[in-house]
Amino acid sequence: MKHLLPAAVAASFVAVPPAAAQTVQELQRQIDELKAVIAEMKAAQGAVVRPPVVTAAPVPAAPVPLAPVTPTQVAAAPTTPKRERWYDRIRLRGYTQLRLNEIVSGDRTAPDGVARLRSVHDSGIGDDTGFTFRRIRLILQGDLGDRVSFYLQPDFATAVNGQSVGERREGFLQLRDAYFDAFLDPDKRFRLRFGQSKVPFGWENMQSSSNRLTLDRSDAINSGVPSERDIGVVAYYTPTHVEDIWERLTDDGQKLFGNYGAFGVGIYNGQGINREETNDAVMAVALATWPFEIGSGRVLEVGGSAYTNRVQPEVRTGGVSDMAFADDRVGLHAILYPAPIGFQAEWNWGRGPEYDRTLRAITTKPLHGGYVQAMARVRQSPVGPFMPYARWQTYRGGWKAAVNAPRLETDEIELGIEFQPVPALELTLAYARMERAEADERRTGRAEGDVFRTQLQLNY
Repeated sequence: MKHLLPAAVAASFVAVPPAAAQTVQELQRQIDELKAVIAEMKAAQGAVVRPPVVTAAPVPAAPVPLAPVTPTQVAAAPTTPKRERWYDRIRLRGYTQLRLNEIVSGDRTAPDGVARLRSVHDSGIGDDTGFTFRRIRLILQGDLGDRVSFYLQPDFATAVNGQSVGERREGFLQLRDAYFDAFLDPDKRFRLRFGQSKVPFGWENMQSSSNRLTLDRSDAINSGVPSERDIGVVAYYTPTHVEDIWERLTDDGQKLFGNYGAFGVGIYNGQGINREETNDAVMAVALATWPFEIGSGRVLEVGGSAYTNRVQPEVRTGGVSDMAFADDRVGLHAILYPAPIGFQAEWNWGRGPEYDRTLRAITTKPLHGGYVQAMARVRQSPVGPFMPYARWQTYRGGWKAAVNAPRLETDEIELGIEFQPVPALELTLAYARMERAEADERRTGRAEGDVFRTQLQLNY
């Protein structure tokens, strides 16, 4: 229609005679006729019905099918690997143990020179005691590369004596572990450990306190390496077969002693944790442990450890002894992991420094002792998983970590049960019948008593 208007105008002008022959009236008439034609054309154009304009939402374009990608194209496509940051290889974890002990009967107090009911492992067993933090550990560990890792563990629940007329102060920070591992093979079966770490002597000494069923380690085994640590260098090796068994036990929720290696050999200062070395001798130690699968998914682990050392204990007059004493031991262990019943036992023999009341001096004397433990494991109950246990322990020998290396004479029966209502919480209730010599050479005899003990452990 839009082409008709110019055509009509052109046709009108073509039909007009030359301007000279036209009069004004004729020209005016032609103009009026042309206006009428234009008006009719406009009217006819306006009468055409146009479809309404509808504004619609944009329709997404149909996906274009992609051509199949060939392996050659995949290999050719450049990929940018994600760069691992240094903090991606660092982990932070820890645990806190809150305890409450109560001597329900026995020798809570005693006259001067007579033994009171006390324990070398828990200062909360005594007179006028209340809630105590047994451990507050924070562990920082990680990999510094494919062949190097580090481990740092302080304890925020260490006590310091003699702060004000002999009074104790709680809540001090103490270094427990500070070491790094260098792996000598790609599979990380063989490692060298440098720094302050656990001395590989005794199965329960190597087991973490966060993973141990009983509240404390036994006197006999722990007396070899009180606080379990020293500064030195140690090599560990774990065969693939052993690693597979331990990983399966860990996934099953068993309480292992930790992967310190099926075989370990090392040298340490030998004076004890956070103590300055006082002689040129070193503590040489070796450990071997091996798990056997005995059918029906059960595992029996057996092994032994030994060390030789020369140590200078602290003396009452101040400082350490001028003489270095022989400190040598050998021990055996066996663990049948509960499924649902299990057993655990350790024993050690040797010689070490011990105060002689007759000579009024420290001498080297024989020692022996150990423990036998039975435990059960209930995986499901209305109160969650729980593990009851019973342990008997005995020890006769010196405690070299105390002033003047006093003699301990320990006989104890402990009954307890550990509940775990949620993975982050563990509650242990225990009763112990104790007969102990106090770790103080100025107090004679043995104290007896019944102690009710509780511990709440938070894992984070």
